[in-house]
Amino acid sequence: MADPKGFLTTSRQEWPRRPVEERVRDWDEVYVPGALLPIISAQANRCMDCGIPFCHDACPLGNLIPEWNDLVSREDWRAASERLHATNNFPEFTGRLCPAPCEAGCVLAINQPAVTIKNVEAAIADRAWADGLTPPRPPDRLSGRTVAVVGSGPAGLAAAQQLTRVGHTVAVYERDDRIGGLMRYGIPGFKMEKHHLERRIGQMEAEGTKFRASTAIGRDIGAEELRARYDAVVLAVGATAWRELPVPGRELAGIHQAMEYLPLANRVCEGDLDVSPLSARGKHVVIVGGGDTGADCLGTAVREEAASVTQLDIYPQPATERTETDPWPTYPKIYRLSAAHEEARDLVTAPAADADARLFAASTLRFTGDETGHVRALHLVEVDAARKPKPGTERTLPADLVLLALGFSGPDRGDGLVDQLGLALDERGTIARDAGFATNVPGVFAAGDAARGQSLIVWAIAEGRAVAAAVDRHLTGSDRLPSPIGPYDRPLRA
Repeated sequence: MADPKGFLTTSRQEWPRRPVEERVRDWDEVYVPGALLPIISAQANRCMDCGIPFCHDACPLGNLIPEWNDLVSREDWRAASERLHATNNFPEFTGRLCPAPCEAGCVLAINQPAVTIKNVEAAIADRAWADGLTPPRPPDRLSGRTVAVVGSGPAGLAAAQQLTRVGHTVAVYERDDRIGGLMRYGIPGFKMEKHHLERRIGQMEAEGTKFRASTAIGRDIGAEELRARYDAVVLAVGATAWRELPVPGRELAGIHQAMEYLPLANRVCEGDLDVSPLSARGKHVVIVGGGDTGADCLGTAVREEAASVTQLDIYPQPATERTETDPWPTYPKIYRLSAAHEEARDLVTAPAADADARLFAASTLRFTGDETGHVRALHLVEVDAARKPKPGTERTLPADLVLLALGFSGPDRGDGLVDQLGLALDERGTIARDAGFATNVPGVFAAGDAARGQSLIVWAIAEGRAVAAAVDRHLTGSDRLPSPIGPYDRPLRA
């Protein structure tokens, strides 16, 4: 603890965002370039080095947060990078994409603004790359064992890197044409520019990990054939089976799933397309779903110059501070203003919204369209806390493009992977596994959203590290890799 009074003398200051009018004209990250390092040492100095740091329990990776806060306050970037990478393979991802449950568990947050842990993490990761502190770490020798990892999202990449570094020969299979999973085509560039992803892939290739893009297991390669080729298989295919909205008019043209819409916008940024076939330009857009995916659609539609964008959230508008039902150190459901919502608020994309672009406690009743069968309106009703409609609250929103962002229920069954292997599923539709991350099929393990269900990137990386430890133990009989979580662990709740 560099300054025992740092939390008293220094106020919380976050990485500043670029002006709204500037950033909505491009797809670059929303933050002011170079504005984090000048403030971050003082921000890290606010850490109290608690006797019992609850930020550890709030983070499934077990990040050594007080240690690297102290090192950053002293500007010892090499040591800070070593401590950060000791528990997290990809801190530049989590430093941008994780909602920071660690900050909700910060002891300072009991009665003051929390330490900007997420910003400190991003600063360490970026400085480590800039200073050459993240060289490839190939193994000293190979084990002679082979592992296939199916899926290249954060869980799959973390598992692959851990297993490669202890000497196993690892190949990562991805059905899309580029590596990265949802980080590649689901996350917009304004949240995380893709060069961060490319850097890590390059590092992993230099360490010895092999990548096989455009290869769908179950379709391009039979699942049993893959299993026969490798000593172990890790399934990290994500929970990409999206939830539907079964209301009248759903069959109308112009109603799409969020994960049909977002990848096309990302492909425009990748240079694959000049214009997205589902571009929101000049259209009245309604997003059904109040989560992060809906916010990603919101920011994308704003950049595509939609005529209007409104986001519907079935939950009531949350309070701005913790309530008794969300006690510290749990992650509270409070009103948060993401970069996309800030943009929508300032640009007034939804004049009828309750706040920023959102209509809260709003449930979709039906869609209506024109004579050509294209959607033109969304009919909604206000609901109470039990989600029952309130009489007399029906209203209509113009809608030329409707995006459904209602979450995901489990792995996609379309490629045949689940059925070909005969994998057991649990009551939620996710892949069942035992306490050692093993499925009912010998030699096949499951990690990430495919088994846990839809979750946060920090949990996905923790799953990848934990399943790597399980696979290594299965192959060698030894405990060489850290296992930060078990398959049944869940976030802290009241």
